[in-house]
Amino acid sequence: MLVFIIPLKSPQVSKSWENVCSIFERTLRSVCNQTSSNFKVIVVCNQKPDITYNHPKVIYLVDTFPIPKPEVGFSKELDRTRKMLAGIIYAKKLEGTTHIMLVDADDCVSNRLADYVETHPNEPGWLVTSGYWYRESSNFVKVMRKAFYEYCGTSNILRADIYDVDTYNEENVNKLFKYYRHKIIKKNLENKRVHLAPLPFKGVVYIVHHGENTYYAVGNKHHKISLKSRFLRWKTLLDNRFLTPKIKEEFSLI
Repeated sequence: MLVFIIPLKSPQVSKSWENVCSIFERTLRSVCNQTSSNFKVIVVCNQKPDITYNHPKVIYLVDTFPIPKPEVGFSKELDRTRKMLAGIIYAKKLEGTTHIMLVDADDCVSNRLADYVETHPNEPGWLVTSGYWYRESSNFVKVMRKAFYEYCGTSNILRADIYDVDTYNEENVNKLFKYYRHKIIKKNLENKRVHLAPLPFKGVVYIVHHGENTYYAVGNKHHKISLKSRFLRWKTLLDNRFLTPKIKEEFSLI
């Protein structure tokens, strides 16, 4: 069974709690739209979100996690990591859990994930190497063909036993932050002789510009762009696709 874990920010660090809840509800609908029923969703939060959507597969873990300082990016990442750890420990105790996927509360995922994991219960896991990049309210998505996991936090599925954390404490929070962040997890696991295969289909839509992104960076408009960079930017235009009904349906991107 695949267990999705969604860490949710608190109202105190949200620009708009109403907007956070709306974005999260879309993510939750996407995660729960799996073609297989062999999954569960754990939402870890300070406060249960104000949404109307309910699903029998969803579990809310509500606790008094320390409120991060809004002006400090690392503090927000630490908050996310604490919630991830609480979710991982809970997921590992659920009967039938084979794999865990960490999902950012603003992304959408393919409805094929739970079924794929169900048919490969003994595999160590997968990296989402290709996916879509979506700017809120656009009619287009951009295909990200490789190294998707370097940009988006919703980008790996791990067999539950690979997470060598079973107790909630600051030592394990630091371990999770040091070894399991999406940009470095591939190298760190390979050092342990654990190989994550590429997910053989586009697994995630990375969504930006909805007003609540924490880590999406905007470049300096005064920075001089090289000729090579300009060429590559024009080249990426070829990766734009219409947001088709098929993509909307698979990812519940509404």
